[in-house]
Amino acid sequence: MAIKILLKGLLPNCFNVKINDAIIHPHHDKINGNSRLGVGDISDPESPSNCMSDLSSNAIIGSNLHVFTYAQLKVITSNFSSYNFLGEGGFGPVHKGFIDDKIKYGLDAQPVAVKLLDLEGDQGHIEWLTEVVLLGQLRHPNLVKLIGYCWEDKQRLLVYEYMARGNLENQLFRRCSSSLPWLTRMKIARDAAKGLAFLHGEKKPVIYRDFKASNILLDSDYTAKLSDFGLAKDGPEGSDTHVTTRVMGTYGYAAPEYMMTGYLTTRSDVYSYGVVLLELLTGRQAIDKKRASREQNLVEWAKPFLRDSHKLERIMDPRLEGEYSSQGAKKVATLAYQCLSHQPKSRPTMSNVVKILEPILDLKDIPIGSFVYVVPSFDSKSGLKTKGNEEKENKENKMHIISDKDHDKESAREKNQQKSATHI
Repeated sequence: MAIKILLKGLLPNCFNVKINDAIIHPHHDKINGNSRLGVGDISDPESPSNCMSDLSSNAIIGSNLHVFTYAQLKVITSNFSSYNFLGEGGFGPVHKGFIDDKIKYGLDAQPVAVKLLDLEGDQGHIEWLTEVVLLGQLRHPNLVKLIGYCWEDKQRLLVYEYMARGNLENQLFRRCSSSLPWLTRMKIARDAAKGLAFLHGEKKPVIYRDFKASNILLDSDYTAKLSDFGLAKDGPEGSDTHVTTRVMGTYGYAAPEYMMTGYLTTRSDVYSYGVVLLELLTGRQAIDKKRASREQNLVEWAKPFLRDSHKLERIMDPRLEGEYSSQGAKKVATLAYQCLSHQPKSRPTMSNVVKILEPILDLKDIPIGSFVYVVPSFDSKSGLKTKGNEEKENKENKMHIISDKDHDKESAREKNQQKSATHI
């Protein structure tokens, strides 16, 4: 009951079917002078924030969030039609929609992604609310923008900006997609690092806790933005060195010390970032059961190659076809090795990661593959290339080459004879 009272205080409009069209605007007064409402304030019914009188308004969860009705979201997604289906994760299904000021006053016309909470899925009410509260308060170019939410009866939905190129996992590993070029990969790595650096640099730090390729979304220009904040936690403050929590996240990405002890720090995110760097370098997934047993865990397989520049080429993504900066690859390999250190304190901060990656985008030693165009030959009658015709053409080509050489020799002889005649 206490939790429900707290949630109702945070999102009072969600408990009513009739919701006004007002945008949720922030007040400048904060709880006890802190910069924002923390994740702990959401899940702890004994939190002091539960007693604050201004919690009856939506101001505490941030700026410019719209409250949508379920009927409105059905309209913009064509009743959640399969035609508009984008995908599904631990949270639930995601559909594409389109909003404008006819749906909500003050909205810019734009495509959106509407995520519906699956009540029987991996994530629940608290994770949903965590996403609303964090993304309602935190704004950054490399965090996906939350436009609004809906909570009517058992319906819980989130409305985000639409990211045209989907997530990094699909772009990097889906067979039918073309290979991402080197500089695009480095841009994505830099953007994602900026997003994490922003979270870690907050006055009340945020530990993302589920950094992985599928949670990195890409817009039409391949700008990377972090999404899915349901598992995020407040980082340690003051003299605390870590927070202790139930182990959550994704196997293959989670830091080993967190998996073993439940101790969570911002350096836990840095380890996960190192895994994604490896994925960008190698084109391999963090865990791939289809590979040979010794190659199934990417970190265990690739890490020994990272410190030897002569062996690094062995693990580079073959789909790059050698078209990458060798200097940049060595620097990224060294950075990944540092991020994947078993000693959390030896891992770099995400702000330092950004500083290391920025110059790599400016390196010019990227070889450009040669382009060969073969002119097709055709049968004069059928217009189709035939084996006999091809063999005949090859012989003629060889004859032409020989003839050209003979012509060159003959020309040289004539020139020599002319010189001799001049000297005589």
